[in-house]
Amino acid sequence: MNYDALLDSAIQRLHDEGRYRTFIDIERRKGQFPRAKWVRPDGSERDITVWCGNDYLGMGQHPVVLEAMHEALEATGAGSGGTRNISGTTVYHKRLEAELADLHRKEAALVFTSAYIANDATLSTLPKLFPGLIIYSDELNHASMIEGIRRNGGAKRIFRHNDVAHLRELMAADDPAAPKLIAFESVYSMDGDICPMEEICDLAQEFNALTYLDEVHAVGMYGPRGAGIAEKLGLMGRIDIINATLAKAYGVMGGYIASTAKMVDAIRSYAPGFIFTTSLPPAVAAGAAASVRYIKTAQHLRDKHQEHAHVLKTRLKALGLPIIDHGTHIVPVHVGDPVHCKKISDMLLEHYGIYVQPINFPTVPRGTERLRFTPSPVHTLDDIDHLVRAMDKLWSHCALNRAEMSA
Repeated sequence: MNYDALLDSAIQRLHDEGRYRTFIDIERRKGQFPRAKWVRPDGSERDITVWCGNDYLGMGQHPVVLEAMHEALEATGAGSGGTRNISGTTVYHKRLEAELADLHRKEAALVFTSAYIANDATLSTLPKLFPGLIIYSDELNHASMIEGIRRNGGAKRIFRHNDVAHLRELMAADDPAAPKLIAFESVYSMDGDICPMEEICDLAQEFNALTYLDEVHAVGMYGPRGAGIAEKLGLMGRIDIINATLAKAYGVMGGYIASTAKMVDAIRSYAPGFIFTTSLPPAVAAGAAASVRYIKTAQHLRDKHQEHAHVLKTRLKALGLPIIDHGTHIVPVHVGDPVHCKKISDMLLEHYGIYVQPINFPTVPRGTERLRFTPSPVHTLDDIDHLVRAMDKLWSHCALNRAEMSA
């Protein structure tokens, strides 16, 4: 068996399909976000502007966050020292969980090392707690949700994206006495569309099902205190389990769930992904707690974020570029071909100092390849102007379609 040859073949397939992923080395500069340094393979450096980052509000450089992290680092040192069960639960973790429970108006919260792990661990554990559980999952749910549902070994049903009628059809066909859970996202990150949350909650009530909502791309940015779309729509009380992240709008690292005290206690006690994982460093937990606390009253950041997203979409639409606009902060520009997508990404970086990664299969379906821009409050109107002019020139250079995508 020639293992190297098999590896070469697998990697070559990605090159042949135009979707081999190339990472570039960047060095973010505190106080200058979204500016960064691009360190080329030859060691030379170039100033760039990051347009695909998930630090949506620029909190990764905010003095409130950095001060809290410095204080915790000086007080406790680098690591947590263990899992949450064995010496890895500190006052910083408890304070963070209290902030998160308060944010979502839930009894309790549980912090994981990432939102991926939080989804995977929770969804794979729920059938242990509710034998015979049937999970109804939106077909475009994040990979972490899909993996958790796949691994739990229980029954699952996949409903068409945001199709409440199909969800109803699936639920009506199952045993009324079986425990049920609907798993869905608020903002779907590749198109930026929003789920029909109230209708899903109505179905859950009708069929006596639990609701599991991923708010990863919404926390910090929607709702009067940044608790997400559920808060914006006044539906937090109808969501049984909320999953979200500390690594996007909050600018740090980690993930969590928020729910009833009993639900959180059960997941804490049964989920291997929680039990056997070293906890976040105290300095990270301290920074995250400070960020959550600050953003609860930082409406100016949410307003500026939405303003810049609106300006960018309006400018790109005016050029006839095929953007996908569902009214959120995510700005996908449809390319439809992996080779062109990578080419435009490379030219934006090399010729204009604009960094945006191409989004190709399997993250999105073949034929829907795109560039996904994430404007933020720390981008300027000049940054937007530079990006729009560059896209206009490159779209013409590559002779790509300018017909607008429908939302």
